Amino acid sequence: MFESLGSVGALTGSPWIYALVAASVLLDVFLPVLPSGVLVITAATAAAAGTAAGKVPADVPDILLLTLCAATASVLGDLVAYRLAWRGGDRLDRAIARSRRLTTAQERLGSALARGGGPLVVLARFAPAGRSVVSFVAGAAHRRIREFLPWSALAGLAWAAYSVALGYYGAQWLGTTWLATGVSVLALFGAGAGAAYVMRRQPAA
Repeated sequence: MFESLGSVGALTGSPWIYALVAASVLLDVFLPVLPSGVLVITAATAAAAGTAAGKVPADVPDILLLTLCAATASVLGDLVAYRLAWRGGDRLDRAIARSRRLTTAQERLGSALARGGGPLVVLARFAPAGRSVVSFVAGAAHRRIREFLPWSALAGLAWAAYSVALGYYGAQWLGTTWLATGVSVLALFGAGAGAAYVMRRQPAA
């Protein structure tokens, strides 16, 4: 049962898995192509596999710690992007002005945050590159940190909990095989596609 995850077993059975997850989640705000969600799901699947195989807790990723690690890294990445955009100055403003997508996002996000519409930040965390757009635009628009940070924290926690739950419970329901991981990854991508669709349907304020 656990052998199908043998190629990642050595890594997921060591504390390095948390460092790898944290680095991947933190950096994918700048490189959205990084498979941070896939990594989180794989680690959670390995946790379920290790539990089913009767491995000792020290050799199995802790799903609570994995969730907190991914959520914390998500918020830290958002804050780094936010601060960089805040200090971006005229060059960043011109770059946003040249992009219709970023200009629309800046207007929409600014008005949404101003009227307490922070759920947009949570929704964007699931959409492809949505986290990057939201973090950079919030900083470039000089939104106040108290308007952005609580929603960023909620977004990171929701995304991390969803990803870990997909991997862990998917493995329990479908068995600890790569099929379970694949189905869980598809569910994560499906949530991203749904979030992107809802965001596109949101009327500009």
